Amino acid sequence: MHYILDIDIPKEELLKFYAGTARQVTAVARGGIRIGFPASVLRLHVTDDGVRGTFRLMTGGDRKLRAFERVR
Repeated sequence: MHYILDIDIPKEELLKFYAGTARQVTAVARGGIRIGFPASVLRLHVTDDGVRGTFRLMTGGDRKLRAFERVR
C-alpha cells in the first residue's frame, strides 16, 4: 500500500523528536486514513524551517514501513 501525506511540522515541533519525548508521528493521509510512523524517517527531510512537503509512505502486506520519500 502507499499513502500520500501532506506534512507541515515547524522546526520547534521537531525539537521534541530530537529530545526523545516523541518517537512516533501521526498524520492523516489523503483519503482520511490516519497513519502512524517512526519520527526517524523525517530526519532526511528536515530543513531550517522544519519538515514541509508532500510525501509517499509505502508499506508491505504486513503493514510495516517499506519506504518514505518526498514527492514534492
